[in-house]
Amino acid sequence: MTIKTKPEARALPLNQILSGDCIKVMNSLPEGSIDLIFADPPYNLQLKGDLHRPDNSKVDAVDDAWDQFASFDAYDKFTTAWLAAARRLLKPNGAIWVIGSYHNIFRVGAALQNQGFWILNDVIWRKSNPMPNFRGARLTNAHETLIWASKNEASKFTFNYEALKALNEGIQMRSDWVLPICNGHERLKNEAGEKAHPTQKPESLLHRALLGTTNPGDVVLDPFFGTGTTGAVAKMLGREFIGIEREAAYRKVAKKRIDRVRKFDKEALQVSISKRAEPRVPFGQLVERGMLRPGEELISINGRHRAKIRADGTLIAHDQRGSIHQVGAALEGAPSCNGWTYWSFKQDGKQVPIDLLRQQIRAEMS
Repeated sequence: MTIKTKPEARALPLNQILSGDCIKVMNSLPEGSIDLIFADPPYNLQLKGDLHRPDNSKVDAVDDAWDQFASFDAYDKFTTAWLAAARRLLKPNGAIWVIGSYHNIFRVGAALQNQGFWILNDVIWRKSNPMPNFRGARLTNAHETLIWASKNEASKFTFNYEALKALNEGIQMRSDWVLPICNGHERLKNEAGEKAHPTQKPESLLHRALLGTTNPGDVVLDPFFGTGTTGAVAKMLGREFIGIEREAAYRKVAKKRIDRVRKFDKEALQVSISKRAEPRVPFGQLVERGMLRPGEELISINGRHRAKIRADGTLIAHDQRGSIHQVGAALEGAPSCNGWTYWSFKQDGKQVPIDLLRQQIRAEMS
């Protein structure tokens, strides 16, 4: 059997680090070919002069040429251009993450909305070990902001709700993430023993973003690849990646890093699936298959109401007719009702939720 490959899959330079200006490189890639973009653009910190610690040692701050812009207007034009290139690359149901500090994230957020992106969440990455404010002139800057946005309002973006909930010990994942900055063994060094990149992001941050908003096999693009955190985590999680980086020194460090990464096995890549992502099973299918019979009575889980099953999979209770959800909502005087968890049936003298029958069918489909 011959498996046909999608045209964009053949053309994409998967799992490669591309050299060059991010806008030009993005414009050279096939339109609508990327599932997710994670972007860590220049922050435009506008630093003036050296920064020193109390012991007079110099702080290794971000003072590289790639982070310097002549004006806010120049930065805004750059932001508009790379976001336009990014949006062209996203599939219809694609999404983007952008991370920044107070220096740039508000300008980037406005540009995202101007381009037609639909903001889903802003996430506060609260650093558990932030760099202190050595001058004592302002509050210690202990967080950065991430914006998660879909390509447009109608996009059916990926969100692995149950996986993130499991990652958070069964509690719904919030929009404030307490994670440490890179230090110790995770902080990459160059041949001189210095920081390989001043704004290297921790793998924990990318793990959470990619686990929650992509699936194995998805293509993740990072237009500001740096030392390759996005690529390293994508490889571990079984995602494909494309990195764009114009600085040769960063590309060298990133390639060496990613070559060392071991991809998780298929079983380890499986995550908890959201109920919304499970195969849809109409209630009528239970009736068609004889798992429940027309005329059989269903009982509400609280025992207050009863309804009869009709041949077409609808219910009737007094003067209420409709789906398992509609009748349940009407009987409870509620705006909505999940009929699968509301209704049960009698089996061997016990009340059994009808959802167990749905799970039997889903198990057969997997």
